[in-house]
Amino acid sequence: MRQSLIAALDRLEQGDWEVAHRIAAGDTSAQGAWLHAHLHRVEGDPGNAAYWYRRAGRAAFGGPPEAERAELRAALAG
Repeated sequence: MRQSLIAALDRLEQGDWEVAHRIAAGDTSAQGAWLHAHLHRVEGDPGNAAYWYRRAGRAAFGGPPEAERAELRAALAG
């Protein structure tokens, strides 16, 4: 599943939010929930993002989206 989440990040960075969201929605892990939160944050839906951050067991990320993506990529790589 980790590889699919990395693929979702790649798709997001290529501008394909819909495919990235579909991948995240199909992953029930905490990391999948974190990615799902990030996607809704990028989308501009803070309420939905907050729900997914809670599901991930994480506080909402306070920095820029690019920094969160880098942190998420590092977590998925490790």
